Amino acid sequence: MERRQFLQAMGLAALPVPAATVLGNNLESENSGPVVVSTWSPNIKANAAAWKVLMAHGSALDAVHAGVMVPEADPKDQSVGYGGLPDRDGKVTLDSCIMDHKGNIGAVMALEGIMHASSVARLVMEKTPHVQIVGAGALQLALEHGFKVENLLTESSKKAWEEWKKTSKYSPMTTVENLLKYIENQHDTIGMLARDEAGNLSGACSTSGMGYKMRGRVGDSPIIGAGLFVDNEVGAASATGVGEEVVRIVGSHTIVEMMRQGKNPEDACKEAVARLVKLKGETAAKALQVGFIALNAQGQYGCFSLNPNFTMAVHSHQGVKVIQAKSWFPKK
Repeated sequence: MERRQFLQAMGLAALPVPAATVLGNNLESENSGPVVVSTWSPNIKANAAAWKVLMAHGSALDAVHAGVMVPEADPKDQSVGYGGLPDRDGKVTLDSCIMDHKGNIGAVMALEGIMHASSVARLVMEKTPHVQIVGAGALQLALEHGFKVENLLTESSKKAWEEWKKTSKYSPMTTVENLLKYIENQHDTIGMLARDEAGNLSGACSTSGMGYKMRGRVGDSPIIGAGLFVDNEVGAASATGVGEEVVRIVGSHTIVEMMRQGKNPEDACKEAVARLVKLKGETAAKALQVGFIALNAQGQYGCFSLNPNFTMAVHSHQGVKVIQAKSWFPKK
């Protein structure tokens, strides 16, 4: 019996295993079973949690929810949830959204004091007649459903914020430089997409946003159509990077529509990046970073980014791997 089959038989397939790094995108079909993809290589840990749900015959919705909760609770990930870098006033504010195969959606923005923003986004989807709730209203909803307020600012993130205050003034470029620092460490917003054994798709996205952002700033992550979009008949997509630019082209919806027209996931992601470059111009676009991931209804997946060093984590019956995304601008 092959090792993978043995692990599945023993119920251990969800345990993290060493990931192979693959250059370029992968268009192999996963018609034989479920698949999970997420932004950034460290999220192989998040994928493992999602995979455990899928291997227990769970839904894609439950899988992506379980998956994004992993970095939300990781104090070492300074771009998501607990330990996320604060805004310029020292407040950690979280954004998240979730979408299932039936088109049900929920999102929260500028949420404070609740570690698992994705769980509150799911509350919005399942317990309210609305699709987006922000700030104090999102916190109130969480408290009404038993969530407890926690201090999300870790000593490490607080120290980084205090150091930033000594030497930096707020500007959009400062936040972009901070984002590029995340990218060097292979971290940023988590976007996760999954296909379950029934062939249904779902997605979730969660972030603490740009470090030292203006108070109240919201990027693409909690915006359905920008940071995340799912169409069960076609595919799903998610984004990471400078959220203002993703919103500008409604990135994830654009990718799904490209797949509807017949493009494979990689080429659909590339088309979204091409639109951004055309809109911003080569010089301005080169100073930014945006990465997209996509998963179609047949189980094919792909990714593409504006600049190099973006990665996508994959977990399927084929194993665990990391895809090094192709990029519009080459490595220097």
